[in-house]
Amino acid sequence: MKILIADYIYTQKGFISKQAVAFTETVKEINTLEILKEKYPNAELIQTEPNSILYPGFINTHVHLEFSANKTSLKYGSFMSWLDTVIEHRDDLMGACDNTLMQKACKEMLSSGITTFGAISSFGNELEVCEETPQRVVFFNELIGSNAMYADMLYGDFMERVKASQNCTKASRVTPAIAIHSPYSVHPIILQKAVNVAKQEKLPLCAHFLESQAEREWLSSGTGDFEAFFKKYFNTSTPVTNIEEFMHAFDSYPTHFTHCVQATPKELDYLAKKGHSIAHCPRSNRYLGCGRLQIEALKLPFTVATDGLSSNDSLSIFDELRATLMLHNDIPIQALATSLLKSVTSDAAKVLNLNCGEVAVGKLADFAVITLPETPKREEEIALWSILHTKEVSHLFIEGEKYV
Repeated sequence: MKILIADYIYTQKGFISKQAVAFTETVKEINTLEILKEKYPNAELIQTEPNSILYPGFINTHVHLEFSANKTSLKYGSFMSWLDTVIEHRDDLMGACDNTLMQKACKEMLSSGITTFGAISSFGNELEVCEETPQRVVFFNELIGSNAMYADMLYGDFMERVKASQNCTKASRVTPAIAIHSPYSVHPIILQKAVNVAKQEKLPLCAHFLESQAEREWLSSGTGDFEAFFKKYFNTSTPVTNIEEFMHAFDSYPTHFTHCVQATPKELDYLAKKGHSIAHCPRSNRYLGCGRLQIEALKLPFTVATDGLSSNDSLSIFDELRATLMLHNDIPIQALATSLLKSVTSDAAKVLNLNCGEVAVGKLADFAVITLPETPKREEEIALWSILHTKEVSHLFIEGEKYV
């Protein structure tokens, strides 16, 4: 048994003070230090620094580790120029992205308080790293392939990767999951088969959707920048699906859609009615010139996520939260800070169906402690100061074990 003492504890009811947390692998009790010491006299006492705040471990629902070698290889500014350079430099970037580099990316996330992340995997190369990292990993095996001629082969490879992630040991904290690359890159037949697998096996499901204006034009009319792209690389001039057909494929199973920057209010309302959610990646959207997701108008839950280093400059969740504060400048900053912290804790845990994301009795003892530079003068501003002043966490626990 351990007892952690902090100046404030972040809970679903707000920040509470003059309380401590008793925990093993899970949270056992939240009470005053005096009561907890009396009930658990042999517990290890963990005293944090002055001006400390105990948060649940932060959750990054959407990250690609496979392109962690990118620094200046890929062109930012517009989605299509970025995609052209992905194809141009893909082999070099994949070759340079060994286990050591991906482990470094995991440690970067750990230092910013990320105790859980959703790894989007196109080839399964990072599974070994995800088994070894201390974090909880929802391993999204990604399905890609729009050519009907190769659909069976690609689906077979995809299922082999799914099975490999299902065979991970419990100690690795890996949860198998399924990802759909995008509506323009997955044939509807194998898409439906993959969704059925997610339903039957009760696996988390995600999909990239309407990230760019080019994607929207291609799916709507078979025109725009994607027309030349598909002719050049795939010798086709016809989309394999459209926006409505793609959305309907997920009607019966909750899905975490990524980006949705170019979705209309009507389409977003439809996703909300079907119980879906969105992974919002603001820096990635800005760097690739995709636009801004209007989170102030959303009627469905959203999480804030970093995406990968193919379209970002760091995997720090606090870097991402600060960028989100700046991007959504029309939302009152205190209210936005509060909702953003919720988006990377309890809301993210619900989306991924995990027993964490809250400091509450019965929840897994995944904690991140941050330390403010001085005592906050107003409790209602703690959320904002936490985002603005945190580069790295002071302490980090996963299932009660300390890693930072």
